[in-house]
Amino acid sequence: MSDWTETYRPTTLSEVRGNNKARDKLEEWAQTWDDHEDAVIVHGSPGVGKTSAAHALANDMGWPVMELNASDDRQADVIERVAGEAAKSGTLTAGGAGRRLVILDEADNFHGNADYGGSREVTRVVKDANQPIVLVANEFYDMSKSLRNNCETIEFRDVSKRSIVPVLRDICRREGIEYEDAALEKIADATSGDLRSAVNDLQAVADDAERLTVEDVVTGDRDTTEGIFEFLDTVIKNEDAQGALHASYDVDENPDEMLNWIEDNVPKDYHGAELADAYGYLANADRWLGRVRSSQNYSYWRYATDNMTAGVAASRREPKGGWTRYGPPSYWSKLGRSKGTRNTRDGIAERIAEREGTSVATARREILPYLSAMTHHCKNRELTLQMAATYDLDESEVSFITGSGKDTNKVQSIVADAEEKQAELAVEHSGSAFFNTGDTEDSSADDGSADPDETDDEADGQATLAASSGSTDDGVDDDSSEPEPEPEPTEPDEDQSGLSDFM
Repeated sequence: MSDWTETYRPTTLSEVRGNNKARDKLEEWAQTWDDHEDAVIVHGSPGVGKTSAAHALANDMGWPVMELNASDDRQADVIERVAGEAAKSGTLTAGGAGRRLVILDEADNFHGNADYGGSREVTRVVKDANQPIVLVANEFYDMSKSLRNNCETIEFRDVSKRSIVPVLRDICRREGIEYEDAALEKIADATSGDLRSAVNDLQAVADDAERLTVEDVVTGDRDTTEGIFEFLDTVIKNEDAQGALHASYDVDENPDEMLNWIEDNVPKDYHGAELADAYGYLANADRWLGRVRSSQNYSYWRYATDNMTAGVAASRREPKGGWTRYGPPSYWSKLGRSKGTRNTRDGIAERIAEREGTSVATARREILPYLSAMTHHCKNRELTLQMAATYDLDESEVSFITGSGKDTNKVQSIVADAEEKQAELAVEHSGSAFFNTGDTEDSSADDGSADPDETDDEADGQATLAASSGSTDDGVDDDSSEPEPEPEPTEPDEDQSGLSDFM
């Protein structure tokens, strides 16, 4: 049996059920693309028809489709193919006006810049594209802010029950299946706005039933996950303490993330005493989470969850109505902005830990602050130079520790001198790895083929060595030759020093 979600996929936008406003907005975007040339992000919960709408749009516009998936293991390949398709125009294979539609599914799965992929490269592609691009995403805020700002956005909401039931009824008619209306309604209720899941459930129960009844429908206990924004509405505005706690059971967030979401959004609806009470409960939740981290006893999670959900809901002193624009925690954006700095810090700490035989955490927490204080603004140049040579630091790393700009002359000169110092130390401590004068002399003597000049030099050297001994067998100094001056004392070896030498 074929997959009904593919068999009955809409072929035109008029067949897309639910989300009429979003459908019309998507059509308008396509018809006016030559005027704005912007990409569009179509986002919403899984199964609400986002990708189907994009394909239906392409069919309506007469545009060939190039579909790619951002979950590919090689994001660089995906980006290159998107860029290639997006840069083409006016070819024989294109549709009307030389257009094709590039659909990038699961576009919220791009992270970082590894392998030349990531949201930064996607942003560059959509800004320079010569072809219309639709980015399909489940989690809008998992996409970078720069990417969101460079695209139009269209939200597809969960499909209502009254829109799902007619679709199920139409499929039953085409498949020749007898049904009870109550059975279709039960399927629609159980899928919580996910039209694709409703079609899959219908196919699963209709496969074995001659006539579809309510008793045949066993999907009513489907394990559903509540979205984070619906959860925030529940806790902050709608439910009492018990209802807020129960809502947390269906949220796909751990307590640490849940706390960040609530504490950042509760001030948008709570004020005065109720806000103070809510933050009191959130502080209690944070203490319990601290105990989890210190003891690894995850049974404490339930106390944290009680405080951040039931406690916040109980702090509400008046009804909260209307719509509130909730957003992701600012803590996440701060982490994003400081990612480069944290990577630099951790790279230095790993090098110190390896050199000093300690843990990375100890190097980061205890050693780095000492180094920073002792080499502040490179005022102690010799100490800073020794540090840079010991831990093989570049300009950005020296700048990070000392607080001086990496482009300043003093930082660059310190790094240059540190490299020379490392080279000198490498030769000094190489032993006979690079030169072995004794072996060379021995081998020359053995084969009798030594250069005459070298032989004379060796003889002169031996004579000088004998004269410098300054005494004969009877203890009387030999006055026939002047004694050699005493050699100057050599400086001690400058071995690579660790933090103990700095302190």
